[in-house]
Amino acid sequence: MIVPPGERPQGFPANERLRTDREFRDVVRKGERLHTAHYTVYRDSLGGEKRQVGISAGKRAGGAVARNRAKRLLREFYRLHKGAFPKGTRTAIVVRKPPEGAVLSSVCAELLPALRRRWGGSEGNAPCGPDISSSAS
Repeated sequence: MIVPPGERPQGFPANERLRTDREFRDVVRKGERLHTAHYTVYRDSLGGEKRQVGISAGKRAGGAVARNRAKRLLREFYRLHKGAFPKGTRTAIVVRKPPEGAVLSSVCAELLPALRRRWGGSEGNAPCGPDISSSAS
């Protein structure tokens, strides 16, 4: 599927990703922790204007299809809610166990309130309704 230019204004460029295992482990080791029913979120502060996010789903999170779907939904969650990930921070999201029949609205309903309770963040009203789901639903 080809997305027309301008259709998805917010992406997930390489400079916003935790690129190496060392960076990811550093955030997990030094960062503050947040647990939800299905995810663990680690965040540390570096300062500056750079925002980085890493997503991981190990084998205990299920088979390859379940892990890839969970990561795809988390990437889309990040694209829509960049305000919950302030500049100057590095965030690592680990999928503990993917929710059954996960859609973007369930990911938003679980993570967004927890992130705002723990670290604050923008109150933007990006779409998270039941009408938005992954293309592979």
